Parts: sequence; structure tokens; C-alpha cells
Amino acid sequence: MSKPVKTFRIGSCSASVFQNDFDTKTGKRTFHSVSLQRRYQDEGGEWKNSNGFTLSDLPIAIRVLQLAQTYVEDQEAHVSQLV
Repeated sequence: MSKPVKTFRIGSCSASVFQNDFDTKTGKRTFHSVSLQRRYQDEGGEWKNSNGFTLSDLPIAIRVLQLAQTYVEDQEAHVSQLV
């Protein structure tokens, strides 16, 4: 698996942004995907990741997703020049 280009973390919740490059007929295109996860310790003290969230996790999960969304929008936005 490739490494994320950016990770936003607040407390136990994080959103990781991955960059995917594709060749198309019109040239190279870049797309981004976002993975949301929660980190926790199991009863044995081992750290694990989960994609399940408790009610108290949801506001934090929403916020890290908002940060990831802003980052992806900035990366994928194209400004056309007026001629």
C-alpha cells in the first residue's frame, strides 16, 4: 500500500489522503482518495485501527474529514488564465 501524502489527526481520529496518478488520452490526471480511521488500544494494550466510530468520535471525525476535503480541493483546483 502506498503512503499517504497528508494525514490530519485530532485525538484518536485521523484522515489520510492518498494521491493516485493516471495516464489518460488527454494527459496525466491526479485523483485523491481519503481514508478515515480511529486508533485505539485493545485490552492487551496493543494499538489498533478501526473504521468504526462512537458518538463522541463523530465530531472529531467530521473535522478531520473537513481538513482533508480542504486539502484535496486545494490540490485538485485548477485556475484557468484569461487570455
